[in-house]
Amino acid sequence: MTKTALLTGAAMAALLISCTALPADSNNETVKVENSVDASIANKPMLAEWSGSYDGVPPWGEVKASTFEANLIMGLEMAQAEYDAIAKNPEPATFENTILAMERAGEPLSRASSIFGVHASNLANDEIRGIQTRMSPKFSAFSDGITQNEKLFARVKAVYENMEAETLNPIQKRLVTERYLGFVRQGANLNDEDKAQLTAINSRLSSLTTQFGQNVQADEEKYTTVITDENDLAGLPDWLVTSMAAQGADNEWVVTNTRSSMDPFLTYSSNRQLREEVWNKYYNRGDNGDANDNNAIITEILTLRQQRAELLGYESHAHWALEDRMAKTPQNAIDLMETVWPAAVARANEEIADMQSVADTEGANITIKPWDYRYYAEKVRKDKYDLDFNLVKPYLQMEKLREGMFYAAGRLYDFEFEQVTDVPVYHPDVRVWKVMKDGDLQGLWYFDPYARTGKRSGAWMNALRTQHRMDGKDVKVIVTNNSNFVKGVEGEPTLISWDDANTMFHEFGHALHGLNSNVTYPGQSGTAVARDYVEFPSQLNEHWLETPEVLNTYAVHYETGEPIPQDLLDKMKNAETFNQGFSTVEYLASALVDMKLHMAEGEIDPDAFERETLAELGMPSAIVMRHRTPHFGHIFAGGYSAGYYSYLWSDTLTADSAEAFEEAGSFYDEAVAKSLYENIMSVGDTVDPADGFRAFRGRDVSIAPLMRKRGFPVPKDME
Repeated sequence: MTKTALLTGAAMAALLISCTALPADSNNETVKVENSVDASIANKPMLAEWSGSYDGVPPWGEVKASTFEANLIMGLEMAQAEYDAIAKNPEPATFENTILAMERAGEPLSRASSIFGVHASNLANDEIRGIQTRMSPKFSAFSDGITQNEKLFARVKAVYENMEAETLNPIQKRLVTERYLGFVRQGANLNDEDKAQLTAINSRLSSLTTQFGQNVQADEEKYTTVITDENDLAGLPDWLVTSMAAQGADNEWVVTNTRSSMDPFLTYSSNRQLREEVWNKYYNRGDNGDANDNNAIITEILTLRQQRAELLGYESHAHWALEDRMAKTPQNAIDLMETVWPAAVARANEEIADMQSVADTEGANITIKPWDYRYYAEKVRKDKYDLDFNLVKPYLQMEKLREGMFYAAGRLYDFEFEQVTDVPVYHPDVRVWKVMKDGDLQGLWYFDPYARTGKRSGAWMNALRTQHRMDGKDVKVIVTNNSNFVKGVEGEPTLISWDDANTMFHEFGHALHGLNSNVTYPGQSGTAVARDYVEFPSQLNEHWLETPEVLNTYAVHYETGEPIPQDLLDKMKNAETFNQGFSTVEYLASALVDMKLHMAEGEIDPDAFERETLAELGMPSAIVMRHRTPHFGHIFAGGYSAGYYSYLWSDTLTADSAEAFEEAGSFYDEAVAKSLYENIMSVGDTVDPADGFRAFRGRDVSIAPLMRKRGFPVPKDME
C-alpha cells in the first residue's frame, strides 16, 4: 500500500516482484520489443482483459505457473512499446497525449503482475521463487528504461512547464507535478554515464531485495518447533494446543515460525527453555549464519542505497526517501520519534520492574529476558487488572469479527457486503464478497485468512485493480486482505487473539481506503498516497473494533453466543494502556534503527550496528526490536526503507482523528464520518495529505492525542 510515484499505468506490478521500491536490472539490459511479438493476448489469460461478472475478475482457474514467465515478459514488451510510442509522438506534448497516455499504458502488464504477485506472496514455491529471481531484473530494466528515456522525460517536462497554458485543474496539476518529480527523483536529469551507474545500482538492489525476502521466508518454513512430549504443553490454553496439533502429525504440536503462532506460545508457555527456543527461532530469522543469512545482503543493500542517493544529489538514502512524504526530512521524523521515546522507555522499565517482582515472588530466580516478557506481562495483567486474555479469546471468532467489520463499514460508508461464489479464487481458503453502495457495485473484497506453506508471514492488503473514471470508464476496485491465522479444527470456529483482531480491522482499513476511492485517474487512486499517510486510514479503522456496537453483537462466545460480559469489557478498558511501554519501544527501536541505518556512512555490519545503536538509545535489555535487522522485510524487501517511522507518523494523525469522533460523542457520528469520507477516504492523492487532514480536523495535527492514547504524560507545550 504505497504511492506509485511514476509508472501508474502498469501500477508497476503492484511494485511487483519482490515489492522493491526501485526496480533495476543486473545486466543493464533494456527490454526490447521484437517485431515478431504476437500482439494478440486473447489466448493469454494473465494479460487479457478480465472478463466475467463484476466488470471482470482475475481468471485464477485459467492461470498456469508454467506460463507466468512468458506472460510477464510479453507484458513488459507490450508496455515498453506503449511508452516508446508516447515518447516518439511527433505532436507537441499535452496532458492528454503524454500524462494520460502514461496513465493508460501497461494495463496487460498490470493484470499479469497482479496475478503473479498473489502467487509470489500467497502460494510461493521453488518454481515461483525462481521466476521472481529471474523477472526482477527485467522489471528493473523496464523501469529504468522509462525514467531514463530522454524523449519521454522531455515531454513530461514540457507538460509540467505548460500547465497554466493548458488550463489544467488542481487535480490534473498535482498529477503532472507528481509525474515530473518522479522522473527527476529517479535520475532523469543525470548524464549518460551516471544513468548507467544508476541502472547498475538499481539492478543489483532488485536482486538483493528479492533474495532477502526469500531468505526470511525460507527460515520461517525451516525453523519450526515440534513438541512431542505432552508435558511440554504446560500453561498453554486449550485453544492454542488444538491449533498447534492441527499443524503437526499425530502426537505432535507445532509452533510455526510466524508471529501469530510465536506470540501466544511465549505468552502462555510455562516452559522457559521452550520459550527461549521459540523466541530464538523467530527473532533469528535471516541471522543463522547459513545459506539464508541476510547480513551480507544488508551491508550491500545499504552501501548501494547510499551510493544511489549521492548520485542523485542527496545527503543520504533517508533524505531521498522522505522528500515526497509528509515528514519531508529525516530530522522531522526523528524529532517525532525522540519525543515519544523517553516516555516509552520509562514506561517499559516500569513494566519490567513489575514483571521482575512477580518472578521474584514466585521464586523463579531469573532476570527477565526477552523470551520472558510476554509470559510475565500476562501475569502482571492478571494481577493489576484481574484481566486474563484467555477469557477474552473464546469471544473472538474470526468470522463473527469479519461480520463486525462489515457492520462498521456499513454504518460509516453505507457499504453492503454479499458473499459471492461465482468468482474464481486461487486457493480453497479464499472467499469473495461484492461490495455495494446505494445499489451500485463498489468493488470486490477477497479474504485469505489462514497460514499455509508458501505464504509469507504477517498480514497485508493487495489492490488487484484500482478505482478510476478515466476515459469515461467506471473501473471498480478489487482488493484482498491476507492474514496468517491458524485454522481451527474441522467443525470448530477459528479463534484469534485480541491483537489479531486489531490486525484484521487494520488491514480492512486499507481495503476500505481502496473501496472508498472516488477519483478520475488511476495514479491518484485509493492507497496511492504518501508512505507516512497510507497507514492512517488503516490504523484509524482499528478503533471500530472497540465500539460497543461491534463488541456487543459480534464479539460473542463461540459456544454460548453470549457477548463479552460488561465486567470483562471494563477490565479491558482499564487495561487499554497496559504494556504500551513494550509495544511502543519494540516498534520505535525498529523505526529508529531503520532511519539511522539509512543515514549512516561507510560499510555497515548489521548486527554490530543494531547492537550499538540500541545501546546508545538506552534500549531495555528485556525487549528487542519488533523486526530485527536480518529479517526486517519492511525495509529490505519492501517499500518502507527509511520509512518505518510512518506507522508512528500515521498514528499521530489517527489518535487526533479518533478524538474528533469522541468529541462528537460517537464513532458512528454521521457528520464526522461524512467528513472522513470526503477529505480522507475518497480523495486518494488528489490533494496534499496535510491539506486533507486539515480539512477534516479543522487544524494541523497535534501530538497530544497520541501521548494520551498510549497513556504517556503529555508535555505542557503540547497541551
